[in-house]
Formats: sequence, C-alpha cells, structure tokens
Amino acid sequence: MNTRRFFIKSLYFVFLMLITTQHVHAEATVMLGEFSRNQLDGWEHKIFKGETRYQLQTLDGIVVLKAESHAAGSGLFREQRIDLDKTPVLNWSWRVSKRLNGLNEQSKSGDDYAARIYVVVKGGLAFWQTKAVNYVWSSNSAKDTVWPNAFAGDHAMTLALRGPEAPLNVWHNEKRNVRADLTKLFKEDVHSIDAVALMTDTDNSGGQVSAYYGDIWFSKD
Repeated sequence: MNTRRFFIKSLYFVFLMLITTQHVHAEATVMLGEFSRNQLDGWEHKIFKGETRYQLQTLDGIVVLKAESHAAGSGLFREQRIDLDKTPVLNWSWRVSKRLNGLNEQSKSGDDYAARIYVVVKGGLAFWQTKAVNYVWSSNSAKDTVWPNAFAGDHAMTLALRGPEAPLNVWHNEKRNVRADLTKLFKEDVHSIDAVALMTDTDNSGGQVSAYYGDIWFSKD
C-alpha cells in the first residue's frame, strides 16, 4: 500500500478505535506541542516507508522539534479534541533547509513536502466522512494554492501556506483560523477537530530534507 494512503487510513483507524473521547477544552489557549519545554508528551510516531527522524534539539537558544527525512515517510500525530467555537486559531512556527524541486505535488508520485501539519475531523463509524486540512510548505506550488490530496481526494484538502518564494533557513510564524478554513474548503460548519499531525516526508521523491517545528497551540484569536 502506498505510504500516503496508509497514513490517511492509519488516522482513520486511530479514530475508529477510540474508546473514550477527551473532554472539549474550554481554555483560551490549548497547547499541543510544547517543544520549547523539551516535551513530546501526547505525540505518537507512525512509521510507513522508512523513518523520518524526529528529535528535540536546541536551535537559536530555544528547544524545537527537528525532522530529518532521507527518502522516508513517517509522521507524528496527537489525538486531542479541540473546540473550534472557543479556540479556532491554530498557531505554530516552522523553517526548512531546502526545497524538493521538480515535483508535481498534486500527483501521487510528487506528494512529498519538507513540512506539513494536518488537522483532522473524524467521521466516527462513517470513517469515509473523515476530513482533513493539510497545511504544507510547498516547494513548487504558489502560496495560497489549494488542491485535493492525491491519495485521499477531496476528503483531505491541501493548502500551501508557504511556496517556493519563501526564504529558507528562516523561521515563519503561522496563524490559521481552522474553523474558517474547514467551512470554506468543505462547505460545512465544523465545530471541533479530533487530531493534529505533522510530517516531513521524501519517500516518493527519494530526496533529503530537514525541517524544524516550533510550539503548536490553539487560541481564541
């Protein structure tokens, strides 16, 4: 099975196997990735084709998450229900070392990214209704370009937050209203998500790339 399709199906499986649902958070800020505190609590590593190496390390005096991929595809995911009515805005920072040039990112053979973050809405027993927004650092698609994932189709929409014009080896801060993005991309009023995942992968292209992720959290605005 192709690694990208396996990744999506693995997320579906996780959601179907949930026995209990975590309480919806009511705080003004919900922390998911507290890398700066040298913590990876709650994040699980799923290995598919090869292994992207994820490790905490100090960069510019701050602890961040480094992802290094050599012709590999694996990701980290965290199951946590987030109330988008209270905290709809996803915040994080990231930087990459190089671009994966020459890929058709809308094709299965080119579905590799130096950095990406997913937000996932589970479909419950109707797993085919699971939806995801895939925020990517694109090497070849212009910023703000949107397209269906090559393997999951319109169940997982890809949004290029950074394109080939973005400077390398520089931190970029992101702030996305996830509820607004879900409404726009799926034409539905979505009130919560169930998981967040991140992935640096080069298994299709056989390339090599390093990326860094800063803290990840949801906020009111």
